[in-house]
Amino acid sequence: MKVLNMRKFIDIGGRKIGDGHQPFIIAEISGNHNGDLSRAFRIIDAAYEAGADAVKLQTYTADTMTINSDLPDFQITQGTWAGYNLYDLYRDAATPWEWHAPLFEYAKSKGLEIFSTPFDESSVDFLESFSPALYKVASFELTDHPLLQYIARKGRPIIISTGMASIEEIEAAVQVIKNSGNDQIIVLHCISGYPTPVNQSNLRTIPDLEKRLGLNIGLSDHTLSNAVAITAVGLGACVIEKHITLKRSDGGPDATFSLEPEEFKKLVADCKDAFLALGSAGYVRREVEKGNAIFRRSIYVVENVKKGDVLTEKNVRRIRPGYGLAPERYREILGSIASRDLHVGKALAEDDFQPQ
Repeated sequence: MKVLNMRKFIDIGGRKIGDGHQPFIIAEISGNHNGDLSRAFRIIDAAYEAGADAVKLQTYTADTMTINSDLPDFQITQGTWAGYNLYDLYRDAATPWEWHAPLFEYAKSKGLEIFSTPFDESSVDFLESFSPALYKVASFELTDHPLLQYIARKGRPIIISTGMASIEEIEAAVQVIKNSGNDQIIVLHCISGYPTPVNQSNLRTIPDLEKRLGLNIGLSDHTLSNAVAITAVGLGACVIEKHITLKRSDGGPDATFSLEPEEFKKLVADCKDAFLALGSAGYVRREVEKGNAIFRRSIYVVENVKKGDVLTEKNVRRIRPGYGLAPERYREILGSIASRDLHVGKALAEDDFQPQ
């Protein structure tokens, strides 16, 4: 496979993202504030308490997303948002622009990174006033090359989601960003199902994207199972993005595929454990194993032996613990002559016998 460039670490607020570093966990707020600013603050609190590294907003208005039309093209007839027309959905789910300043300030006061997904150039211009550490491109905007160019030229790291995209579309998007002078790219494997069934997660795409693109790869996860994100970390995902809400039963545009605070807290802990479990390839005895080596098998005297007696399968055996000679010496030792009296329970040593 062609590798477009060598992977590099991405620096987000002094935090390195990439191979060998803890996964960067993003709590996506999206429209789960349900039009209530105080609820948005409480979601940030929940993300902080869960151990997330960042919270993410979405920046748009209904008018920058679509037009207000009752024509059939603009009606949603299936899936999570069935019954809405596009304009009404985006009007209800949008995060008011006047909320951004207090939300950015509050998240930063908690030590969280905060950034957003802009959906048009005006959104990018607005977000620039907050000097975000990075930008996110949504799956549905992956093919909007003018928007990709506009974001890329701001010179900030970019995370792009790949739901619904072919490999050709993904490679084209990456190339557009690079051609705009920006190589700070993280690509998130994503299935744009809301929610996504676990058996359609296709996580083997993560290492495949890494090979094809030569970039750091993560996961934007819309399942309700933490197993998917944990497995993704095991496959090399350096970023995990997941929606968070206070309570799914409260409703809201994205509630059905969002985690509640305790679930998100477990997600963070389990993803960090998954990363720690990876360790590094190698066969050196680990510290935790060292005390247990004594419980391996070794060669012991199991019947009293007089000096000059022959060592046989009857009077020496391979048993636990491991203080005697290694079991692979057993056939060599059988038939040897005891060089001294040996008692039951004696760990056989090199000077306890001599060849016959």
